[in-house]
Amino acid sequence: MKTYGFKTFQVNKNERGLLLRGGDFARVLGPGKHRIWALGETLHVQRFGQDAPAFTHPLADYLMAHEPKVLAQHFVRAELGESEVGLRYEDGLLAEVLPPGARRLYWKHLHEVRVEVLPLPADARIAPELAARLQQLAERRGPASLAGGVLLTQVPQFHTGLLWLDGQLQAALAPGVHGFWRFGRSLAVEVVDLRAQTAEVAGQDILTRDKVGLRLNLAAVWRYADVQAAFAQLPKPAEHVYRELQFALRAAVGQRTLDALLDDKAAIDSAVLQAVRAKLAGCGIALESVGVKDIILPGEMRSILAQVVEAEKAAQANVIRRREETAATRSLLNTAKVMEDNPVALRMKELETLERVAERIDKISVVGGLDQVLNGLVKLR
Repeated sequence: MKTYGFKTFQVNKNERGLLLRGGDFARVLGPGKHRIWALGETLHVQRFGQDAPAFTHPLADYLMAHEPKVLAQHFVRAELGESEVGLRYEDGLLAEVLPPGARRLYWKHLHEVRVEVLPLPADARIAPELAARLQQLAERRGPASLAGGVLLTQVPQFHTGLLWLDGQLQAALAPGVHGFWRFGRSLAVEVVDLRAQTAEVAGQDILTRDKVGLRLNLAAVWRYADVQAAFAQLPKPAEHVYRELQFALRAAVGQRTLDALLDDKAAIDSAVLQAVRAKLAGCGIALESVGVKDIILPGEMRSILAQVVEAEKAAQANVIRRREETAATRSLLNTAKVMEDNPVALRMKELETLERVAERIDKISVVGGLDQVLNGLVKLR
């Protein structure tokens, strides 16, 4: 609607106004009442709250190109190149990360706004101090404040981080917090445990050389000797270790008979350890130990072996029984020879026999004296 004469506009203290004459920019209005003369023009004031410092308006590009005085008085200008990143501070605190190529205007009145321009380094690394501030910013204002251009990662103790930049392995990261600029780059950090790890090869059904089916469970302990070399050669080192253990176990069992395996179980451990170490040589992986945990026989074979063991033990028990009987007979013969030539020894044996008999009888009636009892109980020829 066209206006003639003065028109009054009110701009609050925490606001700024954009005066438009006929829809075109005229000037910026500060806080207070403004009486503006209009002569057949449409006057309009757009108000901007200073709690949102960014000036997002279609006139922003025009102001940056043609209104240097307005910019100097009311705005902070941020204009970045393709290889630059910006850090916007409000009242001394980091508030926002600006991506390369950004062109922004910020109101300068309510908050002290400052924009720091940094070149993007070739290795994409962020200084540790700045990485800590960016971490605080993400916690305070959310991940959106990082403009999706910051990768922050923490590497725990006893671990290392593998930095992949544009699909290439760049470096190993020590424990701690690390930050990288990801604008225009493909970045990823893989955290790897450097401590000893266990590989379980369970439930392997394997035929021995004499065609007996066994199920085996094997465990191995391994660690990274050179983590960069391991990941440079192997996409998934842990899976590679598992496969090599599996193949070596099958080869070691398939070359031996069941009796050989049961007689020397440690031979499997030694064969698998040597075979896998040879396969992993130069891969940056150290195999420390290998051990077969279980050898499980099929039900029929367990019954047969149980019968074999039972027969062996029965034969051993029979041999021992015969040996003891022979020894007992020899002892009795020696005792008889001693008593034949020694009446005193014979008398002692008679008394010993009488004592054993008396232990089993509650009451004894003696008729004719003790000699009559001895002569009646024991007769030696």
